[in-house]
Amino acid sequence: MSSPTIRPVPEGRYVTLANGHRIHLLDRGQGPVVVFLHGSGNGACGHSNFKHNYPDVVKAGCRAVLPDLIGFGYSDKPPEAQYTLDFFVDCLNQTLDAARIDRATIVGNSLGGAIALGLALAHPERVERLVLMAPGGLNDLPDYLAMPGMASMFQLYGSGQAPSEERMRQFFREAFVFDPDVVTDDLVHERSELAKLQIPQVMKTLKVPNLTARLPEIPCPTLSLWGLNEKMMPESGILRLAKGLRNGRMVLVPNCGHWVMIEHRDLFNRMLLDFLRNG
Repeated sequence: MSSPTIRPVPEGRYVTLANGHRIHLLDRGQGPVVVFLHGSGNGACGHSNFKHNYPDVVKAGCRAVLPDLIGFGYSDKPPEAQYTLDFFVDCLNQTLDAARIDRATIVGNSLGGAIALGLALAHPERVERLVLMAPGGLNDLPDYLAMPGMASMFQLYGSGQAPSEERMRQFFREAFVFDPDVVTDDLVHERSELAKLQIPQVMKTLKVPNLTARLPEIPCPTLSLWGLNEKMMPESGILRLAKGLRNGRMVLVPNCGHWVMIEHRDLFNRMLLDFLRNG
């Protein structure tokens, strides 16, 4: 796939995977590696999800790597692919190979959190720590579709057309945040532009299994953050994470929706840096 001509967010570099697909990533700083994995929402990409977080990680002496997941952002969007969790995990594992990353702390929100869990299960030797923000992979599909925010997202994707900026603004405010003022004009514009690059195949074939029964297999230290005003993920995931991860800690954040790293960026950054230093 040729590079897109629209550049609503910064362009970093590209790596070619062993499977032939090309992944875009921002790669900043030097030191212990922290990989940030975004979610699956309309116009999602690494920079858009984590632009207020990764600079603090770089300042703290770490290397921050923000891939656009396969099917999103500036990365390849193979129309014939089946976008299963295994496919995302395989592409992430190959991305780490191509970026010469042996081991890293993996930070994941929503779908990115499910991929982080999947990588920790399939390749535990590559995962030093996990930081999860309302990850997927903790419920079955009917439970997700019962959540108002998730139902709205599938409806937007299923329309077959990129929504207007006003419709995107309304969706983000209704589905992702507690404080509507967090949804800025810049955020809406960059994600609306990126949404034009997406293909319907991703949501049509997206399959994430329920990983709850396998959580005790994950050995690494884990920090989980969950907004108490979450509209995307069923709150049953809170106890499933808290009880299932044998080396985990759980932080519940009031006045917060699905985007704790955006809505409470200072709190998130402080907790992330403390976790990187102290485990």
